[in-house]
This record gives sequence, structure tokens and C-alpha cells, in this order.
Amino acid sequence: MARRRNRGRAIDGIFLLHKPAGMSSNSALQRVKRIYGAAKAGHTGALDPLATGMLPVCLGEATKFSHYLLDSDKRYITTAKLGIRTDSSDADGEVIATAPVGDDVTEARIQTLLEEHFDGEIEQVPSMFSALKHNGQPLYKLARQGVQVEVKPRKVTIYDIKMTGFRGDEVDLEVHCSKGTYIRSIVEDLGLMLGCGAHVQMLHRLDAGPYKAPDMLTLEQLESLAQPRTEGEEIKSIQARLDQVLLPPWTALEGAPELELSPEEAERIGHGQRIRLSDVDAAPEVLLFAENKSRFLGIAEIDAEGVLRPKRLIASAQAEQ
Repeated sequence: MARRRNRGRAIDGIFLLHKPAGMSSNSALQRVKRIYGAAKAGHTGALDPLATGMLPVCLGEATKFSHYLLDSDKRYITTAKLGIRTDSSDADGEVIATAPVGDDVTEARIQTLLEEHFDGEIEQVPSMFSALKHNGQPLYKLARQGVQVEVKPRKVTIYDIKMTGFRGDEVDLEVHCSKGTYIRSIVEDLGLMLGCGAHVQMLHRLDAGPYKAPDMLTLEQLESLAQPRTEGEEIKSIQARLDQVLLPPWTALEGAPELELSPEEAERIGHGQRIRLSDVDAAPEVLLFAENKSRFLGIAEIDAEGVLRPKRLIASAQAEQ
């Protein structure tokens, strides 16, 4: 049986999408994939429909490195609405409880709670409306069906959390955290500690790993790049303009050492062979390049004996068998 070919062009890179509110991460991903006409695409950690901001979209061979972004630190800004709890702990949920915001809810008290309970390594119970899976089913799907399951606490790390605004029944926070941190759980727990309840009114992801907020582009900006500049502009010219805003796949591996291979070494690595090197330090991940660093091959590891072992290569680096 003939192998079915992927439809779309082979384009490799990472697009930093400023996801709009009201759109699922998958819908946003499909829009980017369609604009690029890419054969393959994947995102690097879903944002709720309510949330906006940084959603790196990996195209083509860049999808092989998406897990590095899934595991990376994140930075968010959020607004907590005090006095109202919802079943999803955000503004998209149904109200389940209300309570007055007492006079004892002050900036000083909130700051003390943040310092005492939300600094460093903490345990939090993810929301039933999260994308975590139970027996293969996302929790949010089970929650919408009215199915409740036990969700175990998880350890996460809060590197920095600060209050940037306070308006009586609204609190603005900026949070720098490890992977797996649920901002809605922080807001829910803070509201319970204050005795009035709270939910996420606004959530915006600023950074993901090495990628920073100023480098994001909106769908509208991307679609504008895809429009012909002149009547009859060739599709190749449009594609080249779109490709200019893509980041190379290796940028997902922040801080990894680089290694330039000779043509002969690149060919051997492409065949999956190991290479013994001299005067090199052991490293779990090394970025491999060839042709004066004009061609990215993938990643490899260097063991304690100086042996280079291919770990994950992109398709163009793998030799025909």
C-alpha cells in the first residue's frame, strides 16, 4: 500500500502567536497552520479560551522540539475578581458562591498571603477544568459532563509573584512560575484564604521559556503578511515574507551548547552513527550544525567518554537508507 503523503508544504520553524481571547488554542493553531499551508503543526501548551498571549506554534520539524517549551518556565499577568467563586475558577464558569469583600481584605494582607503561601515550591490541586487527563479523558470534558474524579496535588515552583494592582475587589498579579502551574488555582486558593472567594477575570501569558512578549504577533498581523502586496504577486514571494517571522527550531532549546560538524561527521550522524570526539565536555543535549552553521541537523548528547550520540534529528539531516 502506498504511503499517504501529508498535504502542505515542508516549512520548519516556530511562530510566536499572541492568542486572542475567546479562541481555543487548537483553533488558533489551525489558523496559523492554514495561513502557512504547513504539512504539520503543534502548539506548546494550551491556553484556555479566556486567556490571551504567548502561544508558540511549531511548524514542521520544529514539532520534534515542542516538549522543551512544554517543560519551560512561564510568566503571566492576571486579574483576580474577589467575592465570586465559579466552578471553573475563571470568568467562563458558572457562579457557585458569592461573599462580601470585607474591610480586612487589604493590600497588606494580600501581600502577606502571597509571601507566606505562594513563594517557592508549593503544592496545588489543579482545577477540574484543566487539560490534565484522567484515563485518557481531559478533566475539563469530565467536568462538563458532571463527572468528578480525585485530582491529586502537584508540586510546582513559584519563582516570583507580585501584586501590581489593587482595586478593592480586584487584584492584579504577575507570576513567574514553573511548568504545570495553574494560575486559576493560585487565585482560587488566595480567595479562600481571604474568606471571600475569587476567580480569574483576566489571564495573559507574557513569556514561555526563551520567548518574550514583544516578539509575539497577532493572527491579524500574520494574515496581513499573507495578503498580496501587488496584483499577481507570486505565492513564493508571499511565503518568503511569512517565513521571515518564523524562529528557527533550535531556539526552543535555550542555552544548549552548539557543535559544528564536518561534512563527513554530518553524514555519519545522519546514518545514526556515533562519533568519538576529543577535548569535549559531556552534555545531555547539544545543537548540531553543519556547513558553517547554515544547516541545523538536530540534537545529540555527548557522554562522559566523549562519544556523540544522535538524539533527535530533523528529516533533512537523516540520510537515505
